[in-house]
Amino acid sequence: MTNRILPDLGFHHVALRCRDIEKSLAMYKALGMTEVARWGEGSGLIVMLDIGDGGRMEMFANGSDEYHENGKWQHFALHTADVDGAYALALKAGFLPHIEPKTVPLASSPAPMSIHIAFVKGPDNEQLEFFCEV
Repeated sequence: MTNRILPDLGFHHVALRCRDIEKSLAMYKALGMTEVARWGEGSGLIVMLDIGDGGRMEMFANGSDEYHENGKWQHFALHTADVDGAYALALKAGFLPHIEPKTVPLASSPAPMSIHIAFVKGPDNEQLEFFCEV
């Protein structure tokens, strides 16, 4: 079913904070997920995996013991070509601003890429990201 308000809106990725990112990467890669890009290093390492259908999982290396019991999903990301419009619509719907729309160049490998993103917070303080590779 097509979204009638934002027709191109779709799932892009979910993000997970990992206490041991190398262990997590090995386990998820064993499920057939493939690494699309990585940037940063040490506790700032971030890795993006393709889950197999174009949807992605983003892993952050800076998880801590507070996430041990249940894990910690960082945010839920939706792909849209109109990040700015989706952000404005979310604010109008009552979401709280978190990170205004911005373009971020990533020194990722195997190739550099840039993304246009914005974040809002929902009623339970959950983060929703609007995401577009540019």
